[in-house]
Amino acid sequence: MRPSDNGPPANVPPDGGPGFLAVDSGGSGLRVVVGTAGRGPLARSASGEPVRTGSRGLDPGHLMEQLVPMVRALAAEAGIGRLDTAVVGAAGLAGLGDALRAELPAALARALGVRRVALAADAVTAYAGALGSRPGVVVAAGTGLIAVGTDLAGWRRADGWGHLLGDCGGGAWIGRAGLEAALRAHDGRAGGSGRLLELAEEMFGPAASLPGRLYPRTDRAAVLASFAPRVAECADGDVVAAGILRAAARHMADSAAAVCPETGPGGGGRTEPAPGGGTGEPLVAFTGGLLNLGDPLLVPLDEELVKRLPRARRTTAEGDPLHGAVRIAIGLATDSFTLPGDKKLLCVTSPAGEGGAGAPDAHT
Repeated sequence: MRPSDNGPPANVPPDGGPGFLAVDSGGSGLRVVVGTAGRGPLARSASGEPVRTGSRGLDPGHLMEQLVPMVRALAAEAGIGRLDTAVVGAAGLAGLGDALRAELPAALARALGVRRVALAADAVTAYAGALGSRPGVVVAAGTGLIAVGTDLAGWRRADGWGHLLGDCGGGAWIGRAGLEAALRAHDGRAGGSGRLLELAEEMFGPAASLPGRLYPRTDRAAVLASFAPRVAECADGDVVAAGILRAAARHMADSAAAVCPETGPGGGGRTEPAPGGGTGEPLVAFTGGLLNLGDPLLVPLDEELVKRLPRARRTTAEGDPLHGAVRIAIGLATDSFTLPGDKKLLCVTSPAGEGGAGAPDAHT
């Protein structure tokens, strides 16, 4: 599923064929691209308003309100008369995507004439952006943390359970651990860090006011994650901060190992050569803003990966989740799509009829 990397596929007409729409929907809003399989991305735009979440989960009506005007303007800018394929990668789709799966394919068909829709968890578009259609593992680490792996027959997922129940090793987890260490120092308990206490009070005010400032906020995870760079900032000279980042790296490596197609549960620890003469080494890639913490996190992460996945080969992610959505769209448009379907993580549908509900096609 990498047809855009080395020129148009052979089965794409000279004009580039019908258009595609690729969307990355996350906590900071929407990023949208339109293009054609033969010519690649042609126009892009963004919205800073995240899709609302309500009693039905992610709100398809709110997504469409934002998306349709953007897409029509982009299609006109790119000179695309018909959008045949749409790929929507959405944060929270696995647990909060029932309404999107039920309503979005038909809504996109009515509003934009889209024939085929792929709804993907953002972890899957992150995977496609990082590794394309190769088997392996991708850990998406930002405010939260989720790992997905595939042997191209099915998907495995680890963590991604949110900052209250999981996302271990992610930005909110690191920030929360740093603030806990600050409050330990404030109380005079073991395991505290005076330096983290100073930094916490610089950012948030008196330590005793932290619960009142954090607990009522609906963006609590993002606020916690905002302290993660401060933890990394003092890790070089603070054993507590360094220990937090070491623990985060261990969590990240554990999640990668849990979904690795060769060493995770049911993987059997296979070491035989891969088909086509490859080494059989599983590929592991990391994506997300947490990598910007640099060496204080990345050095222990490399060390923990060697312990947990000694036969894995770490590789640089080739692209981000929006790039992954584009890759999936081009793969669908050229009938070269090979990633496996999954009821919660990656569902490809075609409208059953004008105004009808989406019906799964062969990829689900």
